[in-house]
Amino acid sequence: MKIIIINGPNLNLLGKREPEVYGNKTFEDYFSELQFKYKEVQLEYFQSNIEGELIGKIQETGFSRDGIVLNAASYTHTSVGIGDAVKAIETPVVEVHISNTHEREEFRHVSYISSSAKGVILGFGLQSYDLAIQSFL
Repeated sequence: MKIIIINGPNLNLLGKREPEVYGNKTFEDYFSELQFKYKEVQLEYFQSNIEGELIGKIQETGFSRDGIVLNAASYTHTSVGIGDAVKAIETPVVEVHISNTHEREEFRHVSYISSSAKGVILGFGLQSYDLAIQSFL
Protein backbone atom coordinates (compact mmCIF):
# COMPACT_ATOMS: atom_id res chain seq x y z
CA MET A 1 0.00 0.00 0.00
CA LYS A 2 1.27 3.46 -0.95
CA ILE A 3 0.11 6.52 0.99
CA ILE A 4 1.43 10.05 0.68
CA ILE A 5 1.04 12.77 3.27
CA ILE A 6 0.86 16.22 1.71
CA ASN A 7 1.27 19.20 4.05
CA GLY A 8 0.64 22.82 3.18
CA PRO A 9 1.95 26.18 4.34
CA ASN A 10 3.70 26.72 7.65
CA LEU A 11 3.54 23.06 8.65
CA ASN A 12 7.31 22.99 8.14
CA LEU A 13 7.39 25.06 11.36
CA LEU A 14 5.74 22.43 13.55
CA GLY A 15 7.58 22.18 16.84
CA LYS A 16 8.27 25.93 16.75
CA ARG A 17 5.00 27.49 15.60
CA GLU A 18 2.28 28.10 18.20
CA PRO A 19 3.12 25.07 20.36
CA GLU A 20 -0.06 25.63 22.39
CA VAL A 21 -2.04 24.81 19.22
CA TYR A 22 0.29 22.48 17.29
CA GLY A 23 2.54 20.90 19.94
CA ASN A 24 6.31 20.74 20.30
CA LYS A 25 7.19 17.93 17.88
CA THR A 26 8.49 18.51 14.36
CA PHE A 27 6.62 16.79 11.57
CA GLU A 28 9.78 15.03 10.48
CA ASP A 29 10.09 13.41 13.93
CA TYR A 30 6.43 12.42 13.87
CA PHE A 31 6.72 11.07 10.31
CA SER A 32 9.57 8.78 11.48
CA GLU A 33 7.23 7.41 14.15
CA LEU A 34 4.54 6.77 11.54
CA GLN A 35 7.03 4.97 9.28
CA PHE A 36 8.06 2.76 12.21
CA LYS A 37 4.44 2.03 13.18
CA TYR A 38 3.26 1.33 9.61
CA LYS A 39 6.20 -0.69 8.26
CA GLU A 40 3.87 -2.50 5.83
CA VAL A 41 2.84 0.80 4.23
CA GLN A 42 5.02 2.74 1.82
CA LEU A 43 4.67 6.20 3.35
CA GLU A 44 5.81 9.33 1.55
CA TYR A 45 5.83 12.91 2.74
CA PHE A 46 5.70 16.20 0.85
CA GLN A 47 5.42 19.73 2.22
CA SER A 48 5.21 23.05 0.43
CA ASN A 49 4.29 26.61 1.25
CA ILE A 50 3.37 27.16 -2.41
CA GLU A 51 -0.18 26.49 -3.61
CA GLY A 52 0.80 25.46 -7.13
CA GLU A 53 3.33 22.91 -5.85
CA LEU A 54 0.62 21.34 -3.68
CA ILE A 55 -1.74 21.14 -6.66
CA GLY A 56 1.05 19.63 -8.75
CA LYS A 57 1.79 16.96 -6.13
CA ILE A 58 -1.91 16.08 -5.79
CA GLN A 59 -2.14 15.68 -9.57
CA GLU A 60 1.14 13.75 -9.77
CA THR A 61 0.19 11.22 -7.08
CA GLY A 62 -3.59 11.23 -7.50
CA PHE A 63 -3.69 8.29 -9.89
CA SER A 64 -0.87 6.13 -8.54
CA ARG A 65 -1.27 5.99 -4.73
CA ASP A 66 -3.74 4.13 -2.55
CA GLY A 67 -4.38 7.18 -0.43
CA ILE A 68 -3.54 10.81 0.13
CA VAL A 69 -3.55 12.37 3.58
CA LEU A 70 -3.89 16.09 2.92
CA ASN A 71 -3.40 18.92 5.38
CA ALA A 72 -3.64 21.92 3.09
CA ALA A 73 -3.42 24.15 6.19
CA SER A 74 -4.66 27.70 5.48
CA TYR A 75 -5.16 26.85 1.79
CA THR A 76 -8.03 24.62 2.93
CA HIS A 77 -10.09 27.76 3.46
CA THR A 78 -8.94 29.77 0.44
CA SER A 79 -7.89 27.53 -2.46
CA VAL A 80 -10.52 26.58 -4.99
CA GLY A 81 -7.61 25.18 -7.04
CA ILE A 82 -6.64 22.62 -4.38
CA GLY A 83 -10.29 21.67 -3.96
CA ASP A 84 -10.60 21.19 -7.72
CA ALA A 85 -7.41 19.08 -7.80
CA VAL A 86 -8.83 16.75 -5.13
CA LYS A 87 -12.05 16.49 -7.14
CA ALA A 88 -10.13 15.67 -10.35
CA ILE A 89 -8.11 12.68 -9.11
CA GLU A 90 -8.97 9.01 -8.50
CA THR A 91 -6.98 8.42 -5.30
CA PRO A 92 -9.10 8.88 -2.18
CA VAL A 93 -8.11 11.85 0.00
CA VAL A 94 -8.53 12.25 3.74
CA GLU A 95 -8.46 15.88 4.82
CA VAL A 96 -6.56 16.32 8.08
CA HIS A 97 -6.12 19.18 10.52
CA ILE A 98 -4.10 19.15 13.73
CA SER A 99 -6.39 21.61 15.49
CA ASN A 100 -10.18 21.66 15.60
CA THR A 101 -10.70 24.33 12.96
CA HIS A 102 -14.30 24.83 14.12
CA GLU A 103 -13.02 26.13 17.45
CA ARG A 104 -10.89 28.74 15.72
CA GLU A 105 -11.52 31.84 13.62
CA GLU A 106 -14.69 31.92 11.54
CA PHE A 107 -12.84 31.81 8.19
CA ARG A 108 -11.38 28.42 9.18
CA HIS A 109 -14.88 26.89 9.32
CA VAL A 110 -15.04 26.67 5.50
CA SER A 111 -13.18 23.98 3.53
CA TYR A 112 -12.87 23.81 -0.25
CA ILE A 113 -11.62 20.22 0.13
CA SER A 114 -14.15 18.46 2.39
CA SER A 115 -16.87 17.96 -0.23
CA SER A 116 -14.49 15.88 -2.40
CA ALA A 117 -12.66 14.07 0.41
CA LYS A 118 -13.23 10.51 1.57
CA GLY A 119 -13.34 11.93 5.09
CA VAL A 120 -12.18 14.69 7.39
CA ILE A 121 -10.24 14.27 10.64
CA LEU A 122 -9.52 17.27 12.81
CA GLY A 123 -8.69 18.24 16.33
CA PHE A 124 -6.66 15.23 17.47
CA GLY A 125 -3.25 16.84 17.19
CA LEU A 126 -0.67 14.94 15.18
CA GLN A 127 -2.67 11.77 15.87
CA SER A 128 -5.06 13.03 13.16
CA TYR A 129 -2.52 11.75 10.60
CA ASP A 130 -2.40 8.33 12.27
CA LEU A 131 -6.20 8.11 12.18
CA ALA A 132 -6.19 9.05 8.49
CA ILE A 133 -3.68 6.32 7.66
CA GLN A 134 -5.78 3.80 9.58
CA SER A 135 -8.78 4.76 7.46
CA PHE A 136 -6.99 3.39 4.38
CA LEU A 137 -6.05 0.05 5.96
